[in-house]
Amino acid sequence: MSLDPTTFETIVPSRYITFTFPNPLSHNHHLRVAVLDSPSSSAARIASMWVPPGRESDWIFSTFSGHLQLLLSSTTPHHLSRLILIGNPPVYSHPTSYSSTPYPSPNQSEEVEERLRPLLLGLTPKSAFYHKGICNSEFLQIPFLIYEDEVVGCAILEICEGPCAGEMLIENVAVETNTTKEFRRRLRFKRMPNLVQTQMRILPKNELDSVELNNLEFEIDNNVLVHPYLSPMVGGLSVTESHLEHRIKGGFRPKALCLGIGGGALLGFLSSQLNFDVTGVEKDEVVLRIAKKYFGLESNELIHLVVGDGIELVEQLAKNITDDCKFDVIMVDLDSSDVTLGVCAPPSEFVKKSVLQAAREVLCEHGVLVINVIPSSELFYKSLISEFEEVFEELCEIDVGNGENFVLMATVSKIENALNACEDSLLNKLKSVSGSYIGSIRKISRSANQESANSLLEAMRLEE
Repeated sequence: MSLDPTTFETIVPSRYITFTFPNPLSHNHHLRVAVLDSPSSSAARIASMWVPPGRESDWIFSTFSGHLQLLLSSTTPHHLSRLILIGNPPVYSHPTSYSSTPYPSPNQSEEVEERLRPLLLGLTPKSAFYHKGICNSEFLQIPFLIYEDEVVGCAILEICEGPCAGEMLIENVAVETNTTKEFRRRLRFKRMPNLVQTQMRILPKNELDSVELNNLEFEIDNNVLVHPYLSPMVGGLSVTESHLEHRIKGGFRPKALCLGIGGGALLGFLSSQLNFDVTGVEKDEVVLRIAKKYFGLESNELIHLVVGDGIELVEQLAKNITDDCKFDVIMVDLDSSDVTLGVCAPPSEFVKKSVLQAAREVLCEHGVLVINVIPSSELFYKSLISEFEEVFEELCEIDVGNGENFVLMATVSKIENALNACEDSLLNKLKSVSGSYIGSIRKISRSANQESANSLLEAMRLEE
């Protein structure tokens, strides 16, 4: 079915259209073109993006939700109103593996862009051609964006579907930075494919020479945290280190409640490396099955797994929990399921005053709530902080430094001075995992609490 030439003359919020178009450099082949308009109306700002060769079937580029996240997270100077993806047609059976190949050379890119210019102009809204009432189509520039990440190869282990998370995939990937190359196992959801739910380092069991990624055997490395915000979350425990150290020296294991399990990297680390007694809550039973099968998560005397809604569980516990059953730590890693917000955490349901009050009730006197935050906007973040400040005594922040994640630590009581760190102290263990992040903890100021928080942070920096 042919497209009406006037279809793309206006921006229609959330409209998503895909079609094929003859490849200008290869007469026997076609390109897949996908056009998505922003959910919110704005000035007509257009950009296009090459789909990385070899990754055409990746949900990031072949689905509405992935395309939407690319549009919302674009780093162009202004918010985009339309993003056009151009690439080879995807293999809809979903390949079991791929190795990424380079983009065209600069000279080739210039030729392709020049030959595609008539198409891109045809996909540009009328309003983009005019500035102060004057037509400028001759000089209109439509930027070509390049998608970059560290992934250089992938082998898909399983695609399955859960009742809550929906369709998901588990994959082994090879990642390459400027200095190193390593392998990781990842869990991603189709509803938000750009967001890696879990990733853990994996170590090859066999020789790497000329062996395809999908033919390699791996074992999970539980000794490190590679997900960008998990080390900062662990480092956030330092604001209640004095209390946790006191518990450990008294012969007790600190108790942690983890809302959101994913592959279980955080639960496993808290249990195996810090000797915590951990309870994890996951809404989707299929995600739990995946965590056990592919990420080495086990249910044992130190790790207790619960299938259920974490927010509802906290509210239920708050009604009748006794002091001896309260938790020292609550770790929250829940993302929003609203794809129109892009990548966003936590869900708005968690930031209700009644939920935060319930969380405080479930914590012990010197307990802390540590939460991963991906703000959808500055207003969202300020509102979230305001809600926390109304319920908790003190609030601190770690900027993860990736332009996306923040970690907030909300305490039930005032922050105490840090103890002197002996060789086997919890503080030394936390520093070995998250030293640079502990040094960057910032008090979200309320004048009445400033002095006590500053003394803790100063003591920690002196210990380093």
